[in-house]
Amino acid sequence: MLNILIQTLGGLGIFILGMKLMTEGLQMAAGNRIRNVLKAVSDNRVVGFATGAAVTALVQSSSATTVMLISFVSAGLMSLTQAVGVMLGCNVGTTMTAQLIAFKLSALALPAIALGVPLKYFSTRKKYRYLGEVILGFGLLFFGMTVMGDGLKPLRLEPEFIAFFTKFNAASFGGILLCVATGCGLTMILQSSSATVGLTMALATQGLLDFPSAMALVLGENIGTTITAELATIGSTSIDAHRAARSNTMFNVLGVCIMLLIFPWFLQGIEWATASMGVPPWDMHVGQEYPHIGRYLANGHTLFNLTNAFVFLVFLPVLVRVGTWLSPKDKTTGDSLFRQPVFDQHVEDNPVAALAQVRGEIHRMSLTVQAAYSNALECLETRDHRTIRQRQRFEDQVNAMHRAISTFLAKTMQSEINEETSNDIAEQMRVVNNLERIGDAVEAFGLLCEDIVDKELKFNEVAMRDLFIIAAKVDEFLKMISDALIRQPEHLMEKAEEAERTIDAMRESMREAHIERLKIGKCGIEGGLTFINLLARLEKIGDYCYSIARSVTSEH
Repeated sequence: MLNILIQTLGGLGIFILGMKLMTEGLQMAAGNRIRNVLKAVSDNRVVGFATGAAVTALVQSSSATTVMLISFVSAGLMSLTQAVGVMLGCNVGTTMTAQLIAFKLSALALPAIALGVPLKYFSTRKKYRYLGEVILGFGLLFFGMTVMGDGLKPLRLEPEFIAFFTKFNAASFGGILLCVATGCGLTMILQSSSATVGLTMALATQGLLDFPSAMALVLGENIGTTITAELATIGSTSIDAHRAARSNTMFNVLGVCIMLLIFPWFLQGIEWATASMGVPPWDMHVGQEYPHIGRYLANGHTLFNLTNAFVFLVFLPVLVRVGTWLSPKDKTTGDSLFRQPVFDQHVEDNPVAALAQVRGEIHRMSLTVQAAYSNALECLETRDHRTIRQRQRFEDQVNAMHRAISTFLAKTMQSEINEETSNDIAEQMRVVNNLERIGDAVEAFGLLCEDIVDKELKFNEVAMRDLFIIAAKVDEFLKMISDALIRQPEHLMEKAEEAERTIDAMRESMREAHIERLKIGKCGIEGGLTFINLLARLEKIGDYCYSIARSVTSEH
């Protein structure tokens, strides 16, 4: 009995390892193209659905895609409605794994492993290593299925196990609910619906489960897989991320409830559709195995998710409202600018999701820098000591965010990433460093403003007007860059070059005009020098904004 347990669990472990290798290899090979495809999703729900199905079929993991989506929503890169539409497609795309398993390609397992190992571990070029990882994962997946099946074979002759599996009988509604609950619980533990569907197929192929009971288990496994999205929201301060995860959960829960109400007709539909493909009946056995039941389960898995997706595509706004109602209330306050960056542990193995979270925190850092700049301008305009005292708080927050984001990026750089992601991280580091330099320039600007208030320095009317004109242009440049961190506008570099030229020209002309005023005695010497220093700090901020625009453009 111990050997049976070890072989079955060992086979399941090999299967999960194969899934992980195949998913990671596909993600590495696809690189930032996955991120760009997901970010480009429009508000058209059908396009979002098709995108989600295609991306998930490509990476062979709805969990990986869902974690990316939660990160995009948290970062503000994608709206709640867009994310939920894509998630509907993810649920369909993930059924491709079951379809692949049903093809019975076990004979290719060892050749795939033999080819994948040298490609992964001995190739000098990265693209061949990623290809080797995919091929090796494919081989391990089917080898794991074979090991599981061989491990389960002796259970057909064990009366105790036969008696145990008879409890999973879909002949009664209570039996159906037991199967659904078991499938849900097992998938929550393994956090992989593909693994539990594979195990269900192995049990059914050995005759330990009949088709209705196995299909009920598969329905439960569709609920259990939502645990990944729920876990991805732990620690997230984005209310829309919680709403997206809750909508995904309700999509599966409500879909399973509907299918349970029509369960006998649902089974008949699967049998009719599969028989129309020329597949023999599921209960036809060869020896003591049922070789065709896997195809029925794979088709049922796909049919459930397709039907569910089509229904909720029509009622997508209702699904989003239900997810919103079940989510925590939005308690965001004005102090959110001073929250420290939070990075979920669940995204550490998913570079695309990790960088999406980083982009969200970098954008928030840019908003903090903007707020610090506005605070300095307010100080200059109102000459209020209470406004001045906030300067140090902004400076400390910008420095703390710089440290936290840079540390997370460095940690991500040390993980297994492809060249595209490595370049992306380097550009993100440049953006963060330039934002920190803007923070320093704003701090210097604020110190000059504080000096003006403390010493009661006066500027003439023309100088003050010039100062606020160039300050408004710098503020406009800051806002342009902040918005570009979330969604790059058209012709960003042209606009950035124009803004920098304008600020440089303003600084030069205003500086020369002020020197002329100093010569004829219209301004005091100390006030005149302070004015020139203020212009220099504003021009520096413009330079750093331009550098950020270059980094953002190079990412795309």
